[in-house]
Amino acid sequence: MSTSMWKKAKPYLLTIGLQFGSAGMYIISTVTLNHGMNRYVLIVYRNAIAALVLLPFALVLERKTRPKMTLSIFFHIMVLGFLEPVLDQGFAYLGMNYTSASFTSAIMNAVPSVTFVISVIFRIEQVNIKEVRSQAKVIGTLVSFGGALLMATYKGPAINIVGSHDNSSHHESSSSNTSGSHWAMGTLFILIGCVAWSCFYVLQSVTVKKYPANISLSCWICTMGAMQGAAVAFVAERRPSAWAVGMDTRLLAPLYTGIVSSGITYYVQGLVMKTRGPVFVTAFNPLCMILVAILASFILAEKLHLGSIIGGVIIAIGLYAVVWGKSKDYGTSPSSDPSDLKDEDEVHKLPVTTTNGTKMSIIGDKDSSNKPTEMQYMTVQK
Repeated sequence: MSTSMWKKAKPYLLTIGLQFGSAGMYIISTVTLNHGMNRYVLIVYRNAIAALVLLPFALVLERKTRPKMTLSIFFHIMVLGFLEPVLDQGFAYLGMNYTSASFTSAIMNAVPSVTFVISVIFRIEQVNIKEVRSQAKVIGTLVSFGGALLMATYKGPAINIVGSHDNSSHHESSSSNTSGSHWAMGTLFILIGCVAWSCFYVLQSVTVKKYPANISLSCWICTMGAMQGAAVAFVAERRPSAWAVGMDTRLLAPLYTGIVSSGITYYVQGLVMKTRGPVFVTAFNPLCMILVAILASFILAEKLHLGSIIGGVIIAIGLYAVVWGKSKDYGTSPSSDPSDLKDEDEVHKLPVTTTNGTKMSIIGDKDSSNKPTEMQYMTVQK
């Protein structure tokens, strides 16, 4: 493969690799939780390992660019550490216990749509219903919610992709009974996780502007998540045996989710976003849903239900409508290079001549009305 072809294929290969990594996280987490590992303990170990993995990279790569920590930024990091590691992961694992790995991964596709709604509420996202791109985002959001609602209220007949296995019949039966009796409750828990994850994205977009050191910020978030998660775990689970790990999934799950799902994922996402943008990464999310469904059928002997398949397809359609509308905000397609776009925060200089002949330059950012803001005046003698 030539160098030019590799550069073109690299973002696609990395992003597809991320989806395989995420699919593995759902499968391994499900197996570990089914074997009795406490979800709060798993959250603590996952984020502690992720923080340890990210720490050396943050210290070395961002030692000269890391901004000063302030009380406001630290407060933001504490909230971020509670939203994603504690709330999102906690409720997602709980919902996964009540439903299945494939169902959880399908519902999580609604995160971009929920993020859009929250962004509109806090006026971070602007909506002009007369524009096609805004109509696509609104319709896509409604379609995604409709798909999630369908999955919560309608299961339909079971569909086995690869056929059932006798050695897994007991696990499959118990899993089906649990899913059937708590399906709606499990969906509610997963949706709470979706909302928490969406709030995390919105707050992160604000925090990263004040603390533009991505690896260090991720390390701080995982550290705060591990500490806050530990406080919750010590209250919810007081058995010392719950914290024990061995040479089994109790050790594999924290290592995998911490290193792959947090450490490597944070780095690769940042790498791809620099050249392709967040829209490109988001567009591959439905691939994870398909991979989880296939892997869960082989490894967990899960049977998909017709309602999950239809609802997952509807959510994916809604997701792509939101992604398409969002891509038009930047005046480009998801595959375009954001580096070719003009930075909205680019400094503009406007020459001005005063009445006494002194030349001045107005330096400032342009807002949406194309007017300079936050002006500073530099005086240059004639």
